[in-house]
Amino acid sequence: MVPVRLGIDIACRAAHQASLADEQGRFVWAGRRFRTTPSDLARLWAMLPAGTEPVDVLVVMEPTRNAWVPLAAWFRRRGARVVLVPPERSADLRNYYAKHAKSDRLDSRLLARLPMLHPDGLHAEPGLGPGDALKRAAKLHSTLTHRRTQSLARLDAQLELLGPAWHAAIGADLGSRTVLKFLAAGYADPHVVRRLGRTRLARFCYRHSRGAWGEPMADAILAAAAETLELWAGGELDYPDLAEDIAIEARLALQLAEEIKDLDERTALLLNQADPQAILTSAPGVAHITAAAILGRLGDPNRFTSLAGVRAFTGLVPSLNASGLTGRHGGPTKRGDAVLRQALFMAAGQARRIDPTLAAKYHRLMVDAGKHHNSALCHIATTLLTRIIPCWRAGQPYILRDVDGTPVTKEQARAIIAERYTIPKELRAQRRTTTHGTGRRSKESRCAPSTGPSTNHATTNPAAAA
Repeated sequence: MVPVRLGIDIACRAAHQASLADEQGRFVWAGRRFRTTPSDLARLWAMLPAGTEPVDVLVVMEPTRNAWVPLAAWFRRRGARVVLVPPERSADLRNYYAKHAKSDRLDSRLLARLPMLHPDGLHAEPGLGPGDALKRAAKLHSTLTHRRTQSLARLDAQLELLGPAWHAAIGADLGSRTVLKFLAAGYADPHVVRRLGRTRLARFCYRHSRGAWGEPMADAILAAAAETLELWAGGELDYPDLAEDIAIEARLALQLAEEIKDLDERTALLLNQADPQAILTSAPGVAHITAAAILGRLGDPNRFTSLAGVRAFTGLVPSLNASGLTGRHGGPTKRGDAVLRQALFMAAGQARRIDPTLAAKYHRLMVDAGKHHNSALCHIATTLLTRIIPCWRAGQPYILRDVDGTPVTKEQARAIIAERYTIPKELRAQRRTTTHGTGRRSKESRCAPSTGPSTNHATTNPAAAA
């Protein structure tokens, strides 16, 4: 039978539109509306030409939010092959067909003809995408962690209103459960702290810190409360309202911490099912949460035809602007999945401290090539992933080796790194700073007068001279 191409323009709430074309791009029918219901999908499937085999059906669609997932699963169960097209690519072709028009009918017709117009851009989607539990858990963990970080940042800013003594008393770790419990109880009000007294404060700190804090902590908090009352002696600051705002942020941070803890336990179970041999966690710098993010967001590593494709998918490879005999590399492309990039970047920061070969490359990039710390870590991240993928395909764990290929233990590896590949502190401080967009002067208004030295020659105001 002649292969057919089913282009579907997906709508999240309205009806989808589908068009069917043969391999020459001639339309069998176009603009048929349907919804994601079993009855509508069955009617659409029945409209295929008589005698069409399921393997001859190619379904082309854009990954519109999560509405494509149940459609792709339904067509795959029928035996069809499903491919996803990046919206940017189909948009370029759409502009070619109709520069000043857009319609669902045109979109479905274009998707049906896309296999003929751009066959190299079609890649089969065998998975469930956002429907995959591990991929969804990795994204949710990143989102919750980001929300908790934002909540702690707002908490830190609100405590600054009370004065610096509170940070000195509570400590720099606002994520501590004891600190959050204290603030969530509304004890950021200095009047409430003074009414509680030293004994009850010490008992509270001792109970919630499991004996780590006690009377010294209570004395520090009482001193901070006294300093705040003296600092705001005029009474302008509303202590109860500020304490309630701080308590809300603290309760949110505590709730997010509990959600992250429960999610970590569920993620560990999902990772054990996806990677029973613990191949990913055998890599240096990759723990359970990082491994779940890498495997969940990367998908099946076997779907990539080359390691270069894997590196490109991370978005950590440098961009290239080339024409003729000239070419220039820029910053990372940042294409692909942001959660995957973040997990690889964090893993690279630990892996260079454990693997001598990665430490040697990091040392060369920092000392000899003059790379910035972040740029060097991007190189280490792609190298680490390039080594993890062959381990996954071979079903073998990651083995630490010296630069000459000799297997080493973690203790031996750390000793080798400390002896050969330690970055001087002065050079590390220089490589960790950037000269673009971080200075105070760079953030000043362009219309503001210069704060630099004045000129040596006086200027005359013509209006005043007249």
